[in-house]
Amino acid sequence: TEYCEILLQFKITFFYFLNHYRLDSSATLYSVIIQAGGKIVCSKNITLRTRHILIEDGGALHIGAPKCRYRSLATITLVGRSDETAVTEVPGMGRKFLGVNAGGTLELHGSERLSWTFLTRTIPASGLTSDHSFQKNFSRGINLRVVDQDTAEVLSNERFDTHDSYNDSMRLSELLKSLPVGRIVALATGDSAVKNLLLLAFLTALSHLCFRQAWALVSVIGGGNASCTEEVRDHENHDTGGKALARREFITVDGVGFTVTAYSEWKNGYPTTGFQVDAVDKVVLNLMDDVSSWKPGDRIVVASTDYSMHQAEEFTLLPCPHCNSKQVRIQGKPQFTHVGEILDGVDMRAEVALLSRNILIHGEMENSCYGKNWCQYFSYDTFGGHIKILGNFSSVHLSEVELKHMGQQREKGRYPVNFHRCGDVDQRGGYSDPTYLNSLSIHHSFSRCVGIHATNGLLVRDTVGYDTLGHCFFLEDGIEQRNVFFHNLGLLTRPGTILPTDRNDSMCTEITDRVHKGYVPSPANECKAVSTFWIAHPNNHLISNSAAGSQDAGIWYVFHNSSTGDSHGLIPETKAELTPLGIFFNNRVHSNFKAGLFIDRKVKSTNATAADPREYLCLDNSARFRPHENSDPSRPRVAALIDTLISFKNNDLGVWIRGGDIIIRNSGFADNGVGLSFASDGSYPKDEGSSQEVSQSLFVGESRNRGTNGGQNKYWGIGGVDGKMRTLPRNKTFPIRGFQINDGPVRILDSTFRAFSPTTERFTMAVGFSLKNIWQLTPRNHLSSLAFQPSVSVTLRAFFGRPGEWFEQNDLDGDKNSIFHDLDGSISNYKDTYVARADNFLIRHPQCVEFPHWNGVVCSGKYSQVYIQTQGASNLSLSISRDEYPDKPMVLRGIRSQTAPSQQYQPVLMMGKSYTVHWNGPAPRETVLSLINFDQGDWALLGFCYPNETVFQITSDIYNKQSNSFDGIEDYGPTVSLCLTSSLLWLYARAWHRRDGHSYCSTAGCERVKIIATMHANQKTQTCNCTANAYPKYKKPASNIVPMPKPNTEPCRACGATQVRTVQAPYERTESFVFDLKRSGFLIVTVDACSGKVTKNSLFTMLDTKMEQYFKTGIIKR
Repeated sequence: TEYCEILLQFKITFFYFLNHYRLDSSATLYSVIIQAGGKIVCSKNITLRTRHILIEDGGALHIGAPKCRYRSLATITLVGRSDETAVTEVPGMGRKFLGVNAGGTLELHGSERLSWTFLTRTIPASGLTSDHSFQKNFSRGINLRVVDQDTAEVLSNERFDTHDSYNDSMRLSELLKSLPVGRIVALATGDSAVKNLLLLAFLTALSHLCFRQAWALVSVIGGGNASCTEEVRDHENHDTGGKALARREFITVDGVGFTVTAYSEWKNGYPTTGFQVDAVDKVVLNLMDDVSSWKPGDRIVVASTDYSMHQAEEFTLLPCPHCNSKQVRIQGKPQFTHVGEILDGVDMRAEVALLSRNILIHGEMENSCYGKNWCQYFSYDTFGGHIKILGNFSSVHLSEVELKHMGQQREKGRYPVNFHRCGDVDQRGGYSDPTYLNSLSIHHSFSRCVGIHATNGLLVRDTVGYDTLGHCFFLEDGIEQRNVFFHNLGLLTRPGTILPTDRNDSMCTEITDRVHKGYVPSPANECKAVSTFWIAHPNNHLISNSAAGSQDAGIWYVFHNSSTGDSHGLIPETKAELTPLGIFFNNRVHSNFKAGLFIDRKVKSTNATAADPREYLCLDNSARFRPHENSDPSRPRVAALIDTLISFKNNDLGVWIRGGDIIIRNSGFADNGVGLSFASDGSYPKDEGSSQEVSQSLFVGESRNRGTNGGQNKYWGIGGVDGKMRTLPRNKTFPIRGFQINDGPVRILDSTFRAFSPTTERFTMAVGFSLKNIWQLTPRNHLSSLAFQPSVSVTLRAFFGRPGEWFEQNDLDGDKNSIFHDLDGSISNYKDTYVARADNFLIRHPQCVEFPHWNGVVCSGKYSQVYIQTQGASNLSLSISRDEYPDKPMVLRGIRSQTAPSQQYQPVLMMGKSYTVHWNGPAPRETVLSLINFDQGDWALLGFCYPNETVFQITSDIYNKQSNSFDGIEDYGPTVSLCLTSSLLWLYARAWHRRDGHSYCSTAGCERVKIIATMHANQKTQTCNCTANAYPKYKKPASNIVPMPKPNTEPCRACGATQVRTVQAPYERTESFVFDLKRSGFLIVTVDACSGKVTKNSLFTMLDTKMEQYFKTGIIKR
């Protein structure tokens, strides 16, 4: 210790004239600076303990190389406390670091080891699939358990009253004689067992028992005396002085060690009998990949496969001579079940990651929190080490390195690995060997896992981030692009303090040094977004990653209007919301509390002011992802493709995406509160003509993964198709939905639903709606080619809600106007019909078919929306009645606050019908009627209630919302209403222009009518409800315009997903072709990019017009 203390006083600097150094022995140094051509390489089994290492200006640190791996053990320990005033910070680096400055080289390459894999067999909570525990008082006679020696399953569980019943003694005898050789038997007496047992001389093992003796035996049929363990204790004064206990150890065919225990005891006059079948420290994990590179003594972590991320468990590996290359044995027993199967078609296999590496960089920590390190939130020291790489480095490649106790919670930018403003780090930046992080193990981190800050083109591959504070894989300033995250795993991502989006409730409201004075942040709106993958720009690539447990989200795409943080002002307008999504393929999200995948919202890019007191970089709700070519809204839209996503056991949302053109396909959703919810906008979509689609996907309400009670799972109760106890999302009453319709237009097609089952406390539905919804729901939401397996009855296919918990009164504007188009009848059995809420008489006709269990009705017809915008009247509700059902009005409160001076109402109407509109107060001074989703020629007749003698200024125009311009303005001049008897101003609203695709309005723009009403002074306070004047005068007999179709009589054999199982697999070859080129020329092979199938091949002898024409017309567009 004295020697180390002396060494700590010196700073070692390696200059170019010292040439290259090999570190041959362990050392403790104050600091190490490698510069000006200096180079350090490490010999075998080295430990270097220091405050910091700085590499710059031609300096280099090498531990191994990509083609010459380091095989020994190397440890770098970074030391220091945050409150050491005598220690000077290094500018740009801070303290307790390994830093690479301009011109520096860092090459760390440990032994190649498999980073992570999947279970292939479920590990039950005890380590055994069929563990057994039993204890009972006064279980008289002989109690028996027969155990399968291969599986540890209890096959027989019986009691034989051999004290009182001769027949029981005979049954026991016959059963024992019938058991096959090798079967395990456990026997124990309860109370007394000898009265009739003594008559059976062939039970020699029991013939010597006395009255009320305690006796237990565990043996193997046909195993002889060597296989037998027994104990007997005498009974005296109602006590046996302890347990007669027999126990033997066995191993299943899967290599799992287990014990069978039997015991009997008298104590204080009470007899007790018990049995236990339990795993021992020989639980074997069956894995998907060859893990022969994992060794005894290594640490691993098994991810949660339940709602709570806290069910992730660490284990130490034990020697296992009989294990094959895809098995390991762990020390201890799991506390929770970890699924290793594809259940109900969804791949729920737990990830298993190796934490140990032979190169270890770690922070030396204090025993507890101290000083100003947020000790009110963390009881432990959070001032760890960190690796920081600055721009213009020479070379950085890290592979097979373990980083433990890294990151500094109090300091921004101090992460386990942080690329800080490095620019392009691939070929585009002049690096012939692009920069990468490969197979790192980052665990028990105090601030993030990998920080990518104003850095582009970095490859992060096969890296595990486990148990960290704050966003784990983190893009920082909103300008990071072209980075590739390939086959990484993040789990147990906890809240942190650094950014508002890292924080939980208490941190959000208590850390207020950056908000305007006196302001208290709103956790739900500004914080609570900590995510395993925090993607601050869409132009990055996520392939085969797993986000296996975060306090908030697994993967969150967030948007920045401009570059933020240290990059503030570097790029004034990032256009992130307009940028096409990078590759998103084959990712998994599970065990996250808020959402598996979340694409929505931005961060605030201005400092706190009196006008906007929120903190810089808090969440902001105004982002609208709408990708276009070249990030130019005037260019064609580019659909964001989410391909092969697995989302399960997310407490709230499996997936939430708000945006323009979004496509999800080949995906699986199971055991989420809500499987999938799209959103566009509550009124006009930001990206006119865009839509969202999910296809070839599987939705599972409640799978056979019943979970484990505990591990911070909050709710445990009855559920599932089997009606057994299981973990639950949100709470016992939360209405589970597979696909949630929200805003629109959305499409779901070629998808399958299974295992949706309600309970007495909870509604469950395959297709449902956003709860307590004030916003619009377009009738252009299309559902088609859906398959419902027998576990989803017709009554559970859809649900429109009822007043009660979660739905509250179910009477907001969006609730009332819920509707979707059943294109082929695969939901309702009626082709080309619309399904809406049963009490909506704006859309009904006499031939509509009621679906009481849905609280719905199925109707034929044409349906569109009108948006009625008012000015100059607050606290105003609108009442609209169809003339055929005047006694069934719909009352709308609008989408804005009731006290707002302007309001907007968004009812869905049946085309070709007439309606009257009334108010619960004075008529608004200004009203604008917009035709939404009207096809050319569609019309509706609307009568608006006004006081008699009102003077109207009526104009019509065509409004282009994208360009904010007006066209076709017609002014009809001042007009006095002629409908004096009924006080109704009738407008014939007809669409004169064509509407294309998913546009809300016509190709020319939104066709509108504007009414400015001038009323007498005494009429401005008069309630304008003309119902009594309008009816029965305008009442009409109810009729339908489009006949109701006949119900489908044949099942749809082509409906549903082609594959009803969704499995994550990094690579899959669907076809293999070999083309033998016997002639010279140009072979052109056409491959379907989605299926991998070869669709065409052609040979051309030369580059000529035929070949040119082939490229133009010979390849069929997909």
